[in-house]
Amino acid sequence: MNMRNRDLISIDDYSPEEAAFVLSAALSLKRNPGQVKDLAAGKTLAMIFEKPSLRTRMTFETGMTQMGGHGIYLQPSDIGLGTREPVKDVARNISRWCQAIMARTFAHQTVVELAQYADIPVINALSDWEHPCQALADFLTLLEHKGSLQGLTLTYVGDGNNVAHSLMLLAAKVGVNCRIACPPGYEPAPEVVMRACEIAAETGARIEVGHDPATLARGADALYTDVWTSMGQEKETAERLRVFPPYQLNMALLQQAKPDALVLHCLPAHRGEEITDEVIESPRSVVFDEAENRLHAQKAVLALSFGWQPA
Repeated sequence: MNMRNRDLISIDDYSPEEAAFVLSAALSLKRNPGQVKDLAAGKTLAMIFEKPSLRTRMTFETGMTQMGGHGIYLQPSDIGLGTREPVKDVARNISRWCQAIMARTFAHQTVVELAQYADIPVINALSDWEHPCQALADFLTLLEHKGSLQGLTLTYVGDGNNVAHSLMLLAAKVGVNCRIACPPGYEPAPEVVMRACEIAAETGARIEVGHDPATLARGADALYTDVWTSMGQEKETAERLRVFPPYQLNMALLQQAKPDALVLHCLPAHRGEEITDEVIESPRSVVFDEAENRLHAQKAVLALSFGWQPA
């Protein structure tokens, strides 16, 4: 499967077959990283950040180093996307110097426009609409711990945000049942739910959105949560702290899931808010495996875009 020069703006950029292929490639790279030791020699990844991040910067930059390449960190003051310089000009400039772009932005349209004008692969490292790299790491973690994805049930509890969008889409692609439990008014975007349901109808997965976390957690193979207030929503913090407590991932909710259910969180975690310390420190928590797997999933995306073919 040739994925050279492919963008990753949305999980929906991948067919079901391609999504499974990327996850398989990531697992192969985790087990044998030497396969791509010099693949990126002489190559540079431009890393555009409008939002700070521990995991995104560390995993992309480390991944490029492990492949023999180099990552350049570009903070907001270095570029001023859309203010100091138009997005399309930034994309065309970077295309003359680098071999790939990753962008962690507020507006999803910024990543879309970068891909439109760049002549090199563009990877969405988070936007306000999707977080595809996180979803790939999440499902790589499930694949590792469960051995297979087909027929699993993942329940996400909390805000119907960018992470929820990517989880739904990737679950549908790889045949995982996905349930989203969120407060009224905080559901995922209807068009994303509709698209996930369309994909699921072809793959045999089931997508469900509701408001009762206990019901939707019942019998799940994994429970997932994220912060209640994402970056850029700080003015809503007080209201969200009032609305979201019934959606906390705690031991009572975990007991609704299967006895061997896994606990996932994309981090950083606000312990005592969306997840309890007891749950995140429990033997069923795989959140740090998940964080590690950002490295392997993103290396697979980059390596495949550079023309690597798994053995």
